[in-house]
Amino acid sequence: MPSPRTAEPAATTRRRACYRLAGQTVDAPPLAPGLYLVATPIGNLRDVTIRALEILAAADVIACEDTRVSRKLLDHYGITARLVPYHDHNAAVARPKILAMLEEGAAVALISDAGTPLVSDPGYKLARAASAAGHAVSAAPGPSAVLAALAVAALPSDRFYFEGFLPPKARARQSRIAELARIPATLILFETGPRLAAALTDLAAGLGAREAAVCRELTKLHEEVRRGEIGALARDYAGAPAPRGEMVIVIAPPAPGERPSLGDTDALLRAALARASVRDAVAEVANLTGEPRGQVYRRALTLTREADDGAPD
Repeated sequence: MPSPRTAEPAATTRRRACYRLAGQTVDAPPLAPGLYLVATPIGNLRDVTIRALEILAAADVIACEDTRVSRKLLDHYGITARLVPYHDHNAAVARPKILAMLEEGAAVALISDAGTPLVSDPGYKLARAASAAGHAVSAAPGPSAVLAALAVAALPSDRFYFEGFLPPKARARQSRIAELARIPATLILFETGPRLAAALTDLAAGLGAREAAVCRELTKLHEEVRRGEIGALARDYAGAPAPRGEMVIVIAPPAPGERPSLGDTDALLRAALARASVRDAVAEVANLTGEPRGQVYRRALTLTREADDGAPD
């Protein structure tokens, strides 16, 4: 007697890949497998791009820093894609799971809480691992607090250096500012409201009387850009309650013709040698200071010998 047939599994209903724009529901085109790095608004939700909406709507999963923050954007545009957290505290555990999804042919979107992924977040490790595993990695460019601040600061924009957050402790912060002092480019930094006044005070002491701009709440209703000499800005913020939110500080480059001292070059070299080979450290410092590479190389060898001589037996 023939055995009874096993019941076929019920067909699964696939989520409709769509988004809502200007009161209309729009179907998103299908996505090829791979990792998509998607820029999201830094404040004003209307700054999102059409391509970003299409990718977020069609993605099998969206990896994000904070699901609560990202859900506000997705709800605003009627996107129902699944969110999974990916941030500094869970990246080591979450990354293999996301790579496994990619291996199975999923389309994964990576977003940050605001702006372009991989800028001051752990996304670069995921992008690097996905690329090394042979998965397609592509970007949907868009909003960036770095470029928005540079645009409104009214400071030289032909060459700039993005530092991110300075160290929170005073001594480490002052040491890092000394390394930044001779970089021949406009500096762009992130800072929090409670640390802003102290950071500006240390920047004024370490960089001198440079023009700067503090950009707050960019693209939002209460956007504020305050421009002036760093020391004056430091005094203004020191005498007022700490502003809310995260700030972008933009600082003018050193004056033309201002040459680095031996101490400046040594500080940069020591920092570079601590994380790179002599060759790479010399190239980095020569590019930053404009000093002849041979001269920087000789100084690097001297510092290396001094460090070796001072090491315990």
